[in-house]
Amino acid sequence: MATIASTVRTADDAKLLRFALKQDAIGSGANGVVYLVAAAIFGRLFGLPAGLLYPVGAFLVAFAAALLVLASRPTVSRTSVAVVIAVNIAWVAASVELLVAGWFPLTTLGVALVIAQTVVVAGFAALQITGLRRTAV
Repeated sequence: MATIASTVRTADDAKLLRFALKQDAIGSGANGVVYLVAAAIFGRLFGLPAGLLYPVGAFLVAFAAALLVLASRPTVSRTSVAVVIAVNIAWVAASVELLVAGWFPLTTLGVALVIAQTVVVAGFAALQITGLRRTAV
């Protein structure tokens, strides 16, 4: 089946893209739930204020839900995927800035967490970009 510029129509064409979106949803959702449930504990462990982790956790849960909806649609919106990629790139940039600027008194575990999340989110973005390119007309 042919695709049009704004959507991805066939399941085979979108296999990698859907996989990347679903994996991003799982990772984002799990992090979000943990931040919401254990913000105070994680805040102390990582050197991040619980007041930051609550809204970040809520955002991640909502983002994960949106990713699951997007990945499950019969037609994947290329524009929506581009927004997801932009959000992931912004997350990576903000994470690097957080480390460089020293906004918070991160513990060693906190630095490791930020670096690990940055690498994982960059990987999700790379997979999503690759999946989107493979579905190009």
